[in-house]
Formats: sequence, C-alpha cells, structure tokens
Amino acid sequence: MSKVPLAGRGCRVFMKSLLVAVIALAGIGSAQAESNATAAAAKIGTVYTGDVINGKKVVSSLNTGDLEPGKRHLLYFQGVQMSTGQYWYVSVIVAKGAKLGKRFTLTSGVHGDEMSSVHTVQTVMNQLNPAEMSGTVMAVLDIARPAMESMQRRWPSTGRGFELTDMNREWPGNENGLGAASRQAGLVFNRLLKPNTDLAIDFHTGTTGLDVPAFHIGDMRIPDVKTMMLLYPVPAIWDNPAYPGVLHNAYIDAGIPSFTPEVGVARRLDLDMIPIFVEGTMNVFKHYGVVPGAIGRTAVDANVYIGKSAVPVLSTHGGFIELLVKLNAKVTPGQKLAIQRNAFGEVVAEYTSPINGIVGGLRSDATSEAGNVLFFILADAAPVPGSAPYAE
Repeated sequence: MSKVPLAGRGCRVFMKSLLVAVIALAGIGSAQAESNATAAAAKIGTVYTGDVINGKKVVSSLNTGDLEPGKRHLLYFQGVQMSTGQYWYVSVIVAKGAKLGKRFTLTSGVHGDEMSSVHTVQTVMNQLNPAEMSGTVMAVLDIARPAMESMQRRWPSTGRGFELTDMNREWPGNENGLGAASRQAGLVFNRLLKPNTDLAIDFHTGTTGLDVPAFHIGDMRIPDVKTMMLLYPVPAIWDNPAYPGVLHNAYIDAGIPSFTPEVGVARRLDLDMIPIFVEGTMNVFKHYGVVPGAIGRTAVDANVYIGKSAVPVLSTHGGFIELLVKLNAKVTPGQKLAIQRNAFGEVVAEYTSPINGIVGGLRSDATSEAGNVLFFILADAAPVPGSAPYAE
C-alpha cells in the first residue's frame, strides 16, 4: 500500500503541486464526454404523469434541461410497480444553476440500510444556491425504496415467493427484467440518471454488521475519477473498479466518470464522518466551476492511503468475537486481529492479518457464523485469487 507522506513543508508543497497537475490533466477529454452526455439528454423529454404527491409533481422521465434555471426543483420519479400495482416513487432534487455548466448527479439509498449516504447528499443539496451556480446538480436520494422502508441492505421482492436482491449488483438494470430490482435500476438509469449526468458520485456506507472508515472505491486510471476522489479529505482510497453490476461501473460503461464514497457505518447517521464527504463534494463542485469558492481540505491533508486490493479475513467458526484492532490501524502479516470464543468462553479460533495494510473494514456484531467477513485489509498487493470481494 502506498502512503502519501506529509513530513516537511517541502514535501507538502510537492504533493499540493502534484494534486494540481492531476486535476489539470483530468480536464483533457472531459469536454467531449460532456458533449456526448448532453446529446443523450436531448433525446428524452420530461414526462409528467399528472400525479402530485405531497405537493411534488411526479415524472416518469426527466430532462433537467426542461427545468427553469436558477431554481431548486423537488420531484418524485415513478419507479417500478409493486405486486399490488402501486408504484415505488424515488425522491429527486434538482439544483438548476442560473448559468450553463457541468451536470452532476449524486445518488444514495441504493442499499436500504445506508443512512449516512442519504444525509450526506441532503446536506450538500442544502448548501447549494442555484442562483449562484453554473451547471446542474441532481440528487436521487432513495433509489431502493422498499429496502429503505425496512432498513435492510437488499431489495425485498415477492415476484417469485420472497427473495432479497442486492440492487448494487443489478446496474444498469433492465426495464423488462425478471426481478423488480433490475427493472427499477433500468428505469432509474435510462430515464433519470444517464441522460442528465456528466459526472456522478454514488454514496454508500458500510453494511449492517460491517463497519468501515471514510474511504472511496474507484478506478484511478480514469482521470476525472482520480481528480474527484483526491478532492476529498479521506484517509483511504481503494483504487479498484470493484466488480460488474455496481452503479459507478454502469456510469463508467456509459462514458460517465463515477466513483463510490463510503460514509462510515450502516443504519445510523455518522455525524462525525458526514462533514468529510460534504466538504469533499463541495470541493469537487468548486473545481469544476459549478459553485464559487476556495477548495478546502483534500486527500493530501488527510495523509491518504491508496490501496489496490481489499483482502478479507473470514471466520472459520461460530462464536463470540473479540476485536484486537480498530479501523485504519496498520497491520502486518501474522499480527493477531481477533479472538473467537464459544459459549463456554473457550477459545475456538484466533485470526491474523495475511498481509501488510490497514484495517479497512471490521465486523461490528459481537457474534459470527463460519464464513462471515471479520475484516477487510486494504493493501497495495494484488487481490488474493478466489478471495471474497469487499461487500459493497
């Protein structure tokens, strides 16, 4: 794993200069991507269903170019139907700038137990003044609505009995797919996200049972992705595209730079961590000229680690887990990470780090079945063949 050093004023100046150079390079070619995305948006129009919910109009497709500039627009997007014939509606906020500029989309709620992701996006949108903006920021807040209603990670579907579907394995979806989650993803992606987006940020948190620190997942080979991620004061970045089916990769496949910030723990608001991601997102908007102002703290200030792989440590027994390390702790091969005991208090297993790195995820529940992920070690070594992926 590589570490950005901060020892000494000269090194700090060098790193700041390096960040500026990376950001400048990222602008090359972005104009063409913006032009392509704008052309795609022109192919669809805004369709109002005629319904109004809590004073907010409902759309089944959206072209943000149709909205009045210099204002904030609150809408519902009509998603997939339930088994009773009603619809799942998705909350949409559009801050339409008074002047033309980049079009950003912020998403949250792809997993239903990730509350800090939603609050991060809400907070960012509340800081925007469309009258002073150049460009558009669209927020889509609660994409996996039925999962959010029950505060669970996966989309509950009753189409074929009862099953739970991880929506962040379904993108870009299929409007005519066999499962509700796939159809929802297809509708949202084709009629809302892709046509209105030049750059995208898909906010997440750790999952229920697995805590994570503030970090990003994204492919730093893509210039705009690298630029955006480094504009956040996060202590860690997983420089990896992850796997097919996640939303940020669906964007990238469509020519839209995107990445995934991870905003701490699931199920509750992490009010210490959320401001890190609000500041970083505002930095991104400032860099791309959407809002005025000076850029604040960045990854350089956070002494960021950049790792290439997330190596799992799996439980081999059932029992009670005693953790010996904390998030972001540096670990070495063979270092003891946890002790597991049975109901009699007898030690049944001890767990060690397989690699040099930092703790990028750890189990938050006090018990574990065999096969559960106890830790993820963020490391700069190549991924271990056959290892479990990070549970994003």
